[in-house]
Amino acid sequence: MSQLSHVDPPGLFPGAPYHYGTITAPGAMLFTAGACPLDAEGRIVDLDDRPAQARVALDNLDAVLTEAGASYEGLIRTTVYVVGTPDDLVEVWDVVAARFAPHQPPSTLLGVAALGYPGQLVEIDAIAALPNQV
Repeated sequence: MSQLSHVDPPGLFPGAPYHYGTITAPGAMLFTAGACPLDAEGRIVDLDDRPAQARVALDNLDAVLTEAGASYEGLIRTTVYVVGTPDDLVEVWDVVAARFAPHQPPSTLLGVAALGYPGQLVEIDAIAALPNQV
């Protein structure tokens, strides 16, 4: 019997070929899939607008955290992937840091050549502690 449970919030694209999050036994930590700037129909939103894509990806990450009973305050670590120049990375990071504030989890900001969906410019994954488990 698996001691893992999966998190798939209603309202997020149901056709993703993965779970949006996995909670470890006995429910101490949540590992998320990369939150993408997808709408409920699985379409990338705000093509060519990295900050807007970052906001949607954060909204989707927030849905997974909320469904699992976690929050930004419980973030242990994040990784932010951005297709673009160093200036584009900073522009996206400003959006991410503002959303997480005042919490400042350890994070890695990476520039990448491509992401999984056509037109996707941003992706954010996270590890979070669940309340009352730390």
